[in-house]
Amino acid sequence: QVRLVESGGGLVQAGGSLRLSCAASGRIFAINTMGWYRQPPGKQRELVATITNARITNYATSVKGRFTISRDNAKNTVYLQMNSLKPEDTAVYYCNHRQYMENYWGQGTQVTVAS
Repeated sequence: QVRLVESGGGLVQAGGSLRLSCAASGRIFAINTMGWYRQPPGKQRELVATITNARITNYATSVKGRFTISRDNAKNTVYLQMNSLKPEDTAVYYCNHRQYMENYWGQGTQVTVAS
């Protein structure tokens, strides 16, 4: 089992920045992918960004150039630096960890961007 603990959400004005963190603990394999997904109000959960243990990244088109995903393998922690935030970025952000055939989710952290 893998446990994910997220932090860093909150309320920010449009154009502002936030940094999310997600620390993984438990039985973690060396080969894994961590990432962030979000669920806007009334909508389905969607991909934000992912990063492999080799630091290969993938971003949703809507966040490219504004968000940066990174990770510290020694700390089993993934980060999401969010800049130039827009009201449409408002959502619950979920951390995700995938390894082999296992898929884990964090509890979610609210990000609200005020216009």
